[in-house]
Formats: sequence, C-alpha cells, structure tokens
Amino acid sequence: MKALARIAHWIDVLNEAVGRIVSWLMLTMVATACAVAVLRYGFNTGWVWMQESYVWMHGSIFMLGMGYTLLHDGHVRVDIFYRAASPRTQAAVNLFGTVVFLLPAIGIIAWYTVPYVLLSWARGETSREAGGLPALYLWKTTMVVFCALLILQGISMLIRSLRALLAPQIVARATKPAAAAVEGA
Repeated sequence: MKALARIAHWIDVLNEAVGRIVSWLMLTMVATACAVAVLRYGFNTGWVWMQESYVWMHGSIFMLGMGYTLLHDGHVRVDIFYRAASPRTQAAVNLFGTVVFLLPAIGIIAWYTVPYVLLSWARGETSREAGGLPALYLWKTTMVVFCALLILQGISMLIRSLRALLAPQIVARATKPAAAAVEGA
C-alpha cells in the first residue's frame, strides 16, 4: 500500500507542477491578446502568427491543465449526494467514476488522438494561414499530453480510493484536500 501511495503522490506532484507552470501561460495569453487588439485597432496592423499564438496558448491551457483541475477536484460534478456522503462512500464513487467513465473515455480519446498527432509530426504540419506559426504538430501534441496527464491522475484517484476503501484507518489521509496530499502523502 505504501508503494501505491508513493506512486499517487508523485503523480499528484507532476500534475501540480504542470498546472502551476501552465497558469503562467494564462498571463502570457492575456498580454498577447491585448497586444493584438491594441495593434489591430490602435495602429491598424497585426500579424497572423501573433493571433495564432494566443489561440494556441488558450488550447494549451485547457489541454495541459486538465490533470491539475482533476487533482484539485475542480471538474464539474453533479452533486446529488456526494458532498454529504462519508469519505468511504466518496472513495467508492470516485473509484466507480474513474473506472467506468474517466479511464475508458480518455482511452478512447487517446486511441484516436495518437495516430492523428503522429501523422501531424510525420508531415511536419504547419499553420494553414500565410504568416502563421510553424510546427502545428507541437501544439497538437498537447492532446496526447492531455490524455497522459488525465490517465495518470485517474490512476492516482484509483489508488487513493482503494486505500480509503481497503484501509479505513487511513481514510483521512486518502481523502484530504489535493494540495495537502501533494505536500505530504
């Protein structure tokens, strides 16, 4: 059980680090979007690459930040009974949701995404717009990273849920807030 707890911990650390790094991309995206607007409407000029860059940043924020969002329980949850449930019931719901919904869905997405991204790499795909950004395949790679980070975070959720169900004495540690889990599990 301790080895599994360490695996979950390191997965959480990874998604925490990626999320914190990606959060800085938000500031960069906003600054770029403002610059595009000022250049377009204030100086009647602009560059396609600059416009594309904030679209790419926006997509990257979503793709790379999903594991972080799941780590911090920031995803949409239809909460009919979950909040009031005991930690063991919450662990059972998380286990069920991860096994039945999350991992199969991400597996299907990965199944279709990986060949799509590999083809983009093989072609050396670039922007279709004149003056657009080169290396579109790098941006498309964020879809594969999205799948990997979510699968890993799903594994972390599975481990924490199993620990909460199989070892009730550690339920409090297994279900503590994600930020605390990253620091001390």
